[in-house]
Amino acid sequence: MTTTQNTQPTNPPIVNGPASEPPFLSLHTTVVLLAALVIGIVIGALTAFTDVPVAAAVIAGLTATGASIPVLRSLIR
Repeated sequence: MTTTQNTQPTNPPIVNGPASEPPFLSLHTTVVLLAALVIGIVIGALTAFTDVPVAAAVIAGLTATGASIPVLRSLIR
């Protein structure tokens, strides 16, 4: 009986040279902005469900997003 070995093809390693750019946003900034966006969407949707005009719900969501950014920045460290 013969046995065959499954050989995986070897890929060359990815090298980050000196020309690589830093990320556009840091991980902390990304998490803070995404969490603020989720808060704004939730507040805007809940406001829209209270039978107010859509423009008022959008303003409430934007206000909640903007107000939550400094709070989230200090909480998430």
